[in-house]
Amino acid sequence: MATSIQLSPHDFREMAAAIQHEIERVIVGQKDVVSEVLIALFAGGHVLLEGVPGLGKTRLVRTIGDGLDLAFSRIQFTPDLMPADITGTNILNESEDGRRIFTFEPGPVFSNIVLADEINRATPKTQSALLEAMQEGTVTVANHVHQLPKPFFVLATQNPVEMEGTYPLPEAQLDRFFFKIIVPFPSAEELAEIVVRTVNQDDVELNRVAEAATVSRMAATGRQVPIAHSVLDYAVRLVMASHPDNAGAPGLIRQYVRYGASPRGAQTIVLAAKLRALLDGRPNVSYDDIRAVALPALRHRIVLNFDAEANDISSEHVVRRLTEAVPDSGF
Repeated sequence: MATSIQLSPHDFREMAAAIQHEIERVIVGQKDVVSEVLIALFAGGHVLLEGVPGLGKTRLVRTIGDGLDLAFSRIQFTPDLMPADITGTNILNESEDGRRIFTFEPGPVFSNIVLADEINRATPKTQSALLEAMQEGTVTVANHVHQLPKPFFVLATQNPVEMEGTYPLPEAQLDRFFFKIIVPFPSAEELAEIVVRTVNQDDVELNRVAEAATVSRMAATGRQVPIAHSVLDYAVRLVMASHPDNAGAPGLIRQYVRYGASPRGAQTIVLAAKLRALLDGRPNVSYDDIRAVALPALRHRIVLNFDAEANDISSEHVVRRLTEAVPDSGF
């Protein structure tokens, strides 16, 4: 099939640069955030964006949707949102011959890019409606399995769990996100530029620079980047060392971590590192690539214990210390 044909490394970088250029026409600053979102997009993974309201999380996702020739839909998560509002439901219709039949009416999840806005403001029952879609690429309604379009990306935003009216996502659902990306507050210069752009209401019409087939080909290209066995071993040792019962776990892990990262963490680190190397114009993966992607890949996959909460230790701090403690070669 045409969608499985790989791009050359040069064509990959050219297309990635074109997509990033369109995003930067709207989004001010946030270069690391944009870069990490694109890595996840090219990997075919889902992204969880966290930050206080007003930092442009929704606008970033909308901009990506506008810059790609892909079907885009937005779901605003609220406490009264029901699972069927996301997946769709069977409705009773009358056929041409007068018979009454049930037909499936697809929900907004049937799209290439789904913006799940403020996902942690919905109840756990509704949050779980995305689990099958994110993992299997399907939706099951009344024992009928419906295939979602390809490619399929969930770009979810959430407010910090300490804010009022939020429901923390369960570990099983967090693990299905390729990256969890923290959106920082802009600098003074960036904030001034944001104010100028928004107050002047300068509408920017983005060019649609890539279609579904191209995005799929970019994903196939990234997977073929070579990685040395020693570098792969480093990624595996990072994940193994995140488990407190592992012999090579640093003292910080033993003290503050209840459960370490899942195997998906290792898969995410390796694939993201491959794409980072490709975007940087290098022919293979380095140790620095592994360290650079470890934070967004693991910060949501490590479950801390009560001691960590009592001492105000974050998973971000734990992952940073983990990458410092685990050496490049051997324990």
